[in-house]
Amino acid sequence: MENIAKSVLQLPTHGNVVTILSIDGGGIKGVIPGVILGFLESELQKLDGEDARLADYFDVIAGTSTGGLVTAMLTAPNENNRPLYAAKDIKDFYLENCPKIFPQESNFLGRAAQELKLMVGPKYNGKFLHNLLQEKVGKTKLHQTLTNVVIPTFDMKLLQPTIFSSYAIKNDPSLDGILSDICIGTSAAPTFLPAHYFETKNSDGSVRQFNLIDGGVAANNPTLIAINEVTKEISQGNTDFSPMKPTEYERFLVLSLGTGTAKIEQKYDAVKAAKWGILAWLINGGSSPLVDVFNEASSDMVDFHLCTIFQALQCEDNYLRIQDDSLTGVLSSVDTATEKNLENLVEVGEKLLKKPVSRVNLNTGIYEPLNEGTNENALKRFAETLSKEKRLRDVRSKSGLVPERK
Repeated sequence: MENIAKSVLQLPTHGNVVTILSIDGGGIKGVIPGVILGFLESELQKLDGEDARLADYFDVIAGTSTGGLVTAMLTAPNENNRPLYAAKDIKDFYLENCPKIFPQESNFLGRAAQELKLMVGPKYNGKFLHNLLQEKVGKTKLHQTLTNVVIPTFDMKLLQPTIFSSYAIKNDPSLDGILSDICIGTSAAPTFLPAHYFETKNSDGSVRQFNLIDGGVAANNPTLIAINEVTKEISQGNTDFSPMKPTEYERFLVLSLGTGTAKIEQKYDAVKAAKWGILAWLINGGSSPLVDVFNEASSDMVDFHLCTIFQALQCEDNYLRIQDDSLTGVLSSVDTATEKNLENLVEVGEKLLKKPVSRVNLNTGIYEPLNEGTNENALKRFAETLSKEKRLRDVRSKSGLVPERK
């Protein structure tokens, strides 16, 4: 493999925690975590200078579907070997490109024809997205990202998840695909965008085929997969993490960003759904109930699991999940890419910063506010922790110090 320098973040073995950023799938709603990340990076720049980028602070950045696209934007290198995009640019990227990725029909007949198209193919042809990713990311491969990334997809031919992980390519070079291909694959939401096929070659010349659809059908919230990748590395003796133990989760510092979900009363009605056939499950009111159910169930189960673990270990502050579960109408749509709706989603992200820090109630599944200030306050504290961790690693790495732990 071509030797490309990673970010300036030193190895976890020189620090106190392993830092993980995770971004859910959700189509155009990716603009919501984009706003959140823009704020976080601005706080890091206040602490460490305007050149600070998120890839300089996170050991792992994970993303599914639209989150995978954001992951690539934050970690793919530009000509100066710095991140292709600053976090503040993500919002404008979505505002500019989503209407072309998900073109909207302006009249009733056009919208009806678009839905009828689902009988014979995906709602959108994906050509603009494919060309855009190939233009922006070019031939950048997975091993060239500026920090470790984890991007889930699902291989429909094998009927199993395929996880593109910076860690995994050491033992399985066939996973070292072109980043644009990986992003197209993880974004290929059934009924919305076409499945994606590509090949990679091993060093012995053998070919591996990938037949990919949206990673959201397996892990719309990729936080747990990112944690699992690190845990696996520790258990296999990766000295980057020594002397950390595989299940020492109190040493994980995790930021998990959702893309918003519909308010309870806006979700589907079992009385109506009892009468649905296959077409209604695939397309209903401009969205796909089947895709929505898979994505929401996947995201929520991960959050339930991690909340339970971090609470049991009495280190709840190490896990910050920011999610808005009060979206109404087209705000909860993954593809209503009108100028008005996209601007409204930006406003959702901005308002989410001002909302109180919340945690899911493990009994009801509803996010409940905590007495810990706003998400904005929490992100400021998170930025301070990231900055201190980075500085600590810099000092210890220069001195060659690896702290002993019991």
